[in-house]
Amino acid sequence: MVEFRRKKGESFENFLRRVNRAIQRSGKLLEARKRKFRRYETSRNLKKKSALKRIELNKEREYLKKIGKLESKNLK
Repeated sequence: MVEFRRKKGESFENFLRRVNRAIQRSGKLLEARKRKFRRYETSRNLKKKSALKRIELNKEREYLKKIGKLESKNLK
């Protein structure tokens, strides 16, 4: 980690500007933003399980619509 110290006679605004410039040049801020929103890939088995679950729910929804227990306009 880099340590910044205020130079003698340097105003706070100049110090802050110097620190911000150094951080941007180093690329650490950009890297932190990328890591913040990183999405991890789901495993193949989890994808299969969720797909099978969706299929089963759709089948059950269609069955309920056919027998009249579920109105089609309530669904998206």
